[in-house]
Amino acid sequence: MKKLYNKISSDLLKQQMLESEEKRTTLSFYKYAHIRNIKVFRDHFYSILDEIGVKGRIYVASEGVNGQISVPEENFHLLNEALNSIEFLKGIRLNIAIEDDGKSFYKLKIKIRKKIVADGLNDETFDVTKRGKHISAEEFNQLAEDPETVIVDMRNHYESEVGHFDGAITPDVETFRESLPIIEEMLEPHKDKNIVMYCTGGIRCEKASAYYKHRGFSKVHQLDGGIIEYARQVEQNGLENKFLGKNFVFDERMGERISGDIIAHCHQCGAPCDDHVNCANDACHILFIQCKECADKYHNCCSSRCKEFHELPEETRNRLKPMVEFNGTKFGKGRYKAHRKDEHLEYLELPDQMLSEKEKELL
Repeated sequence: MKKLYNKISSDLLKQQMLESEEKRTTLSFYKYAHIRNIKVFRDHFYSILDEIGVKGRIYVASEGVNGQISVPEENFHLLNEALNSIEFLKGIRLNIAIEDDGKSFYKLKIKIRKKIVADGLNDETFDVTKRGKHISAEEFNQLAEDPETVIVDMRNHYESEVGHFDGAITPDVETFRESLPIIEEMLEPHKDKNIVMYCTGGIRCEKASAYYKHRGFSKVHQLDGGIIEYARQVEQNGLENKFLGKNFVFDERMGERISGDIIAHCHQCGAPCDDHVNCANDACHILFIQCKECADKYHNCCSSRCKEFHELPEETRNRLKPMVEFNGTKFGKGRYKAHRKDEHLEYLELPDQMLSEKEKELL
């Protein structure tokens, strides 16, 4: 029976990908559709994509598919054939990455979810197909010049921090679910204006624009294909680029440059920087922005305390992990107030006899 999951060590797969000279193309896609038997579809999708060397992360739900993948360049035509073999994916647009070294993903994961994007909405209360008007890069630029236009970034704070459209509203939120009611309140005074929303590839706007139309906003537009397609059209058609900085992406690259502007700062020293990293201390792993100088100083950690913890013997770290709390978690994308002060590590009270002298110093 053909394998439907990759059971090889992630570290080994990552190393193999980094050492590989195979040319690959990174891309993303999504499609809202009604899928009846999700498990059967998931296994079939895995089988046909794994066969042609696809790597990446794909979510499937009864409402559709959302994927970020890479494929060997020589198999790109086979990817199109595979997608076109599925009725609701025929002719689907593929958003090709702007900056790409082919090292974006190192394994294929297809996960079944309740929704392809977690939004917290009750889909039975509105029609997701009654979305906002799709607009091109040229139409976006024209609307952006209109004083009766409000541009809204539908992404999270750590995404818009490194790059956003000039003049856009950038909500201080950590999840799409969190953003919807906050943005609705922010837009309430502008209900009769042109509302233009954008995200990375368009999927969040697809749902959000339908929801806001349901909530009474009439002039709702969404940037077709998101930032990725906008950048492609700007370059192809010689248009003015109104996007400043980097486009955050959810793969090993963590970002692709759209303009030369660096609008963010290192979270440790404040120097101009827009490079996202995860704290090297696996007990923290928070996502933050770090310049090369601070990476050297803190050994790729978000603070001196994380650096000290990370340098403890592995056996000691594993023993202490359940007893400590850090600024981040394995999936943390916090706002970094604590590690700017370099005091974000808190240990639970432990009996002295449980600790070595080095551990006592840390505590």
